Amino acid sequence: TVKEYREAPSLRRIAYRLYRNPLVMFGLGPLYVFLIKQRFPRASSRPRARRGVHLTNLALVVMFGTLFATIGVVPTLLVQLPIIAIGGAAGIWLFYVQHQFEGVYWARHEEWDRIRSALEGSSFYKLPKVLQWFTGSIGYPPVHHVRPRIPNYNLQRAHDEVAVFQAVKPVTIRTSLKSLRMNLWDEAQQKLVSFRSLRARPQSVA
Repeated sequence: TVKEYREAPSLRRIAYRLYRNPLVMFGLGPLYVFLIKQRFPRASSRPRARRGVHLTNLALVVMFGTLFATIGVVPTLLVQLPIIAIGGAAGIWLFYVQHQFEGVYWARHEEWDRIRSALEGSSFYKLPKVLQWFTGSIGYPPVHHVRPRIPNYNLQRAHDEVAVFQAVKPVTIRTSLKSLRMNLWDEAQQKLVSFRSLRARPQSVA
């Protein structure tokens, strides 16, 4: 929040600004998440989840070991690293814009409402039909959050047939770019604001 950011030590504010920088979040971020972070199970992970991580790592070792031995290390990396970077950046962007957009609803635990969070706290990302197909209708999180068991191929049908979903204002690719400047939650105004907007505001404003 704005208040938490202003009260944080200088190093933490700098770290947060770096983390929110688009080049870090969508450039270095995907490589870190998929190549490093997800290769280690969390300390709180259950045995089944731990086994899943270890088996995935084993499969990756076998797959890349085979590619390195047959095609070569450099040719394999020249193909695979751009795929991971571009695909990872696209995936992180899709989840990012689902919950950080103009008019979004955020609330603390004691005030949080599940239905309102589903309808107002996640965006209806209206993508072109081709991108909608390639992303498995990922642009319909309000429907998914209200009824998680609806399969992705029925999300648009549910959206089109239920009036409450049609009332959700769509976010387009062009309007979603504004979310890059939405860095902090202003609890007083109940909206996301940019780092730049804080310069013109007194420190006493939370």
